[in-house]
Amino acid sequence: MQQNTVSVAQGSATSPVLLVLFWLYVGIPLALGMWETLLKAGALFN
Repeated sequence: MQQNTVSVAQGSATSPVLLVLFWLYVGIPLALGMWETLLKAGALFN
C-alpha cells in the first residue's frame, strides 16, 4: 500500500510591523464607519 504525503509550503515570516500596519489600514476606516453609524443611529432616537 502506498502512502500519500502532502507537503505544506512554508511561507516567509510576516513582519510584526507590517502586520500592525495592515490591521491599522483596515481597522481605522472600520472604526470610523462604526462611529458614524452610532452617531446617526443616536440621532434617530433623540
